[in-house]
Amino acid sequence: MTAVATAAQEQTQQQVWDIAATVCDPEIPVLTIEDLGILRDVQVTEDEKVRVTITPTYSGCPAMDAIRDDLKAAFAREGYKATAVDLVLAPAWTTDWMTDAGKAKLKAYGIAPPSGMAAAGGHNGPVRLSLAVKCPQCSSLNTRELTRFGSTSCKALYVCKDCLEPFDYFKVL
Repeated sequence: MTAVATAAQEQTQQQVWDIAATVCDPEIPVLTIEDLGILRDVQVTEDEKVRVTITPTYSGCPAMDAIRDDLKAAFAREGYKATAVDLVLAPAWTTDWMTDAGKAKLKAYGIAPPSGMAAAGGHNGPVRLSLAVKCPQCSSLNTRELTRFGSTSCKALYVCKDCLEPFDYFKVL
């Protein structure tokens, strides 16, 4: 009997995860919160309440209120009466948590995805060099940073010297 209960619980867990994973980032609507890696956990309590854990891309991210509201709305549409959303700041989010599918969606949307791995936890080796950022329009590496902060704190504004198009780069964090 416990194996049946466990299988049913696993199915419910997958279903609630899938509901949460449909919520899009309000600042980059082609990405879901799963693509970004900010969706950390989803649990259903014995009294059929949902508890979602998310980690913001940075502690002051203004999108968190909209994401919280969108999660509650998504679960309400599926018949869940109560949803709690917890923000967890530790461990801090890193672009390493983004999915490969999310990075591909960024590129298709015209935003250069983060390149390389974040130096989470400090770095004791050689000094990290800045690498060229590939243009999402023409794939040229002949690009330059115009400003370190773009339309959001997570992005920098670049321009391609070959196709002359400006583009956002999702910084490695």
